[in-house]
Amino acid sequence: MLQWVVHIIIDALVLLAAANIMPKVKLTGFKTAIIVALIIGLLSFLLSWVITLLLNVATLGIFYFLGLGFVTRVVAYAIIIEIADQFSDDFKTEGFLPSLWLAIFIAIVGGIVDAILF
Repeated sequence: MLQWVVHIIIDALVLLAAANIMPKVKLTGFKTAIIVALIIGLLSFLLSWVITLLLNVATLGIFYFLGLGFVTRVVAYAIIIEIADQFSDDFKTEGFLPSLWLAIFIAIVGGIVDAILF
């Protein structure tokens, strides 16, 4: 439970930082960032395995067999960010590429936090 709460807060901070750095990501404030991080976390819990499976089937598992399974997971996470974009009026990404960069940033920071704290 604590790990999940830490990830929600870290994801919200990453979303805020990315919104300040990237011109194609719009986010109104920390409250919205927490809500969006919760939406992303819930969608990730519910859908990421399905999206990852579909991407593995669509690519014939090429990334999985090459040891690059993280590529399909990052793309799945970017799709989840695009879905979360539809749920909130205060969070917008203009196109798929900013969502992909957000997914990469969240994955890197999440990995660092996991290595340090857990």
